[in-house]
Amino acid sequence: MSTDIPTITPIPRQSLTSAVVNVLREKILRGQIRAGEQLRQHAIAAELHVSRIPVREALRQLEAEGLVTIIDHRGAVVSGLSPEEILEMFEIRMLLESHLLRLSIPRLTADDLKRSEQTLKEYEHSLTKKSNVAGWGELNWRFHSSLYSAANRPRCLSIARNIHNNADRYVRLHLFLVEETKRAYEEHREILKLCQNRDVERACRALEKHIGEAGQSLAEYFRERRDFD
Repeated sequence: MSTDIPTITPIPRQSLTSAVVNVLREKILRGQIRAGEQLRQHAIAAELHVSRIPVREALRQLEAEGLVTIIDHRGAVVSGLSPEEILEMFEIRMLLESHLLRLSIPRLTADDLKRSEQTLKEYEHSLTKKSNVAGWGELNWRFHSSLYSAANRPRCLSIARNIHNNADRYVRLHLFLVEETKRAYEEHREILKLCQNRDVERACRALEKHIGEAGQSLAEYFRERRDFD
């Protein structure tokens, strides 16, 4: 009879870091940790029963995602924008992305549009599970940028990507908390169909409405929270 004791494979550090990232990201997106709040490594480590190493690595990853800002002599704090800053950001998105779409539509090939539709299907599938919230922003950008790629304006596209990265948290928060996934599905489908029909003016108007109303809704949501606080 064997007396060997079965060994337990330890959790890899990267897996542990990812687990901490997921916990903190969800708390931030749900508003359980608010903008401006300090994230103390020792407290998080104690709460999650891990060492400070995966917590420190998780905070760096969240900083790269734009959810956290690491400040000298203060540590990590949850990033935030005012309602006015959100409105301005979405106004810039609306103007820039509409311009890119207008240039791109006449040059989009059948293969381009096929890739856009496939990306949209992936995005729609991801939206059915809130556990996928971390990837919503990237899929949203992949869909939008696939419609802008034929514009041949790499600098404009790069600026649009940077703005999108800054707004990503708020887009995901909007979808996650305000239950806007059905509306996002319908509006994206409408924009894609108009692009497929080469209807430049209506496609640009639909895109501007899609971005503008999302910004207004988000700004109002944060304004109400600020007033309540």
